[in-house]
Amino acid sequence: MAKLTKRTVDTVEIQAKDYVIWDEDLPGFGLRVFASGKRSYVVQYRAAGRSRRFTIGLHGVWTPETARREAKALLGQVAHGGNPTEERQLDHQAMTVKELCNRYLADLHKGLILGKGDRPKKASTIITDVGRIKRHIVPLLGSRRVKDLTKADVARTLKDIMGGKTKVDMKTGKPRGRAIVRGGAGTATRTIGLLGGILSYAVELGVIEYNPTQGVRRPKDKVNRRRLSEQEYRLLGDILRDRIEAGRYATAAEMIRLIALTGCRRSEIIKLRWEEIDSEGSCLRLADSKEGASVRPVGLPALERLENRRTEGAEGYVFPGWAEDTPFGAFPSHWDKIFAQTALADITPHVLRHSFASIGNDLGFTEATIAALVGHSRGTVTSRYIHSVDTALVMAADNIAGYIQDLLDGAALKHTTYALDRDSRKTSLAHFLGKMPASADGTSDHP
Repeated sequence: MAKLTKRTVDTVEIQAKDYVIWDEDLPGFGLRVFASGKRSYVVQYRAAGRSRRFTIGLHGVWTPETARREAKALLGQVAHGGNPTEERQLDHQAMTVKELCNRYLADLHKGLILGKGDRPKKASTIITDVGRIKRHIVPLLGSRRVKDLTKADVARTLKDIMGGKTKVDMKTGKPRGRAIVRGGAGTATRTIGLLGGILSYAVELGVIEYNPTQGVRRPKDKVNRRRLSEQEYRLLGDILRDRIEAGRYATAAEMIRLIALTGCRRSEIIKLRWEEIDSEGSCLRLADSKEGASVRPVGLPALERLENRRTEGAEGYVFPGWAEDTPFGAFPSHWDKIFAQTALADITPHVLRHSFASIGNDLGFTEATIAALVGHSRGTVTSRYIHSVDTALVMAADNIAGYIQDLLDGAALKHTTYALDRDSRKTSLAHFLGKMPASADGTSDHP
């Protein structure tokens, strides 16, 4: 035992076996001398009834003076119930962002991660989340320890994705499959939003105490305000009629017309099944929309087109694909071909949906009514009409769809004729369904 000074450490004897020289002034502080000639500073203490040895570091990196100060700090932790050796082991084993993501994905696939409305996330959402995790989060943060993440790290990740640092064009496992990742502001915003959800999950697990994504400013996600004018609706009608009459992309053209007349999402029309169409109830009873099960009031013009398409014993998808019991998967590519080199080349299915809602607003319907018609999550009014859709909603759907149909067909606007009373509307609907000839009072004015 001797006081550990630079002179003492530099002149220690190298022996055949490792041994420790303990400092005479600070009990528990020592110098371990290896047979190889290396020397390291250590602290010996007792915790939980066991003797523990903590290595401070090698001589050369640490001097006797700095090692002594560190030893005093460590022994102070021990005096207050700490256990430096165990804490270091836990620190080395700390969960990385990649490990956290793997655990999150495992629970996600089990339906244990809840999304909107406190429901398990849908399969399509899971696919998107997996892509953002694998393409952006793991490449940029995967090796980092979750507990070390800071707000600055999150902000830097946001800027890296915006700047295209994670962009890639690569083949996937599918035949002729490619993954084209471009990054950008929208992708960055949504990815950091997902990261925030993952880190909230880590808070629930007790891995971290706070979520470092909180307070990070993100670019506003692009909100599409585009809507069709009356002239553009008439042009849309001309384009769709040409396609339907020519038989080229006719299926996609009919689907586009239904989106325009109902305000449905693209996926809802692509996956629409005959059993989801309740013509007598004047609604679609969608089993799996973005918001889960959804009842969607539908106007007479849309119901008529659907019933004209129905064949005896029709079942499965309204717009089937090539393979048995599959939806029409070519819709996205046919959409592009239908509108290529036209004045409407910039529109998307969401533009039709937004335009439907905008027409409803123009006609004076309330926001709650419009939300119920298009199936917005905030349209909680929809839940009240699960079994029998309220007449007011049906009449609203008739007015909006009738107005849009007149525009598509280039007719003089006469949308007020769609505000029929309950009995007249039932007569018109029965006429559509072929159950009775239309009476003079019940004949609908629209084509």
